[in-house]
Amino acid sequence: MTESEKALATFQTRVRQMILRFQELKKENEELYAMVDKNEKDIRLLQQKLNQKDYDYQSLKMAKMMEITDGDLTGAKERLSKLIRDVNRCIAILSDEK
Repeated sequence: MTESEKALATFQTRVRQMILRFQELKKENEELYAMVDKNEKDIRLLQQKLNQKDYDYQSLKMAKMMEITDGDLTGAKERLSKLIRDVNRCIAILSDEK
C-alpha cells in the first residue's frame, strides 16, 4: 500500500466512524425530543389538575363561608361577646391592681 492509499483508507475509516457517531447522536436526539414532548404533556395535564383543584378549593371555601354565615353566625357572635367580656374583666382587674 502506498502512502496515499493508507491516507485514503484512514480517511474512509474516519468518515465511517463519524457517520456512525452521527447516527447515534441523531437517535439520542430523537429520544430526547420524545422525552421533552412527554414531559410537556405531563406538565399540561398537571397544570389542568392544579387549576381544577384550585377551583374546587375556592368553591369549597366559599361554601364554608356561606355555611358559617347561615348557622354559626349567632354562635360566633356569642363567643365573640364572651371574649370581649373576658378581656374587659381582665382590663378591670389590671386597672384595680395599680
